[in-house]
Amino acid sequence: MQIELTEAPTDGDIAALKRRGTVVVFGNASGPVPPVDPLRLSRGGSLYMTRPTLFDYIATTEELDAAAAAVFEVLASGWLMIDTLFVPEAMRGQGVASELLALPEKEAQHRGCHGAWLDTLNPQARRLYERRGYASFGELQDLPKGHTLTFMQKALSPTGQASSCSSITIE
Repeated sequence: MQIELTEAPTDGDIAALKRRGTVVVFGNASGPVPPVDPLRLSRGGSLYMTRPTLFDYIATTEELDAAAAAVFEVLASGWLMIDTLFVPEAMRGQGVASELLALPEKEAQHRGCHGAWLDTLNPQARRLYERRGYASFGELQDLPKGHTLTFMQKALSPTGQASSCSSITIE
């Protein structure tokens, strides 16, 4: 299985979405996003496409200042934070999660990050992360009751400048 970043959703991307799923288009730093034929979305099972913009989420100057401060804090930290990683049951055991981890780790190294961290409630996911070089650095018991939230980290070997490291989120 190959995972790559593309300018527009491919037929394979659309086929992988659930019926009534959502395609989210982020940014256009490398130019405008190519148009997507709405009929492709309908053939995928009445899919939705959205292009969120900053000002839909940040309404005031104070909110913008706080968000910018948070971004610059992450930029200076040199850490990749993996917020959410989910692989559907039918796709597990095929190397998808490893591919999904490898892509942002490589990008983080290129941007100068020296470490990656994440947390998990899933014992199966914890074993995967351990196989990928992550080690536990803390646990929070009974969150939720009867479960353990495990915090994990991994050292990265930066290939770029630390000042260009940023938060990369997999969702």
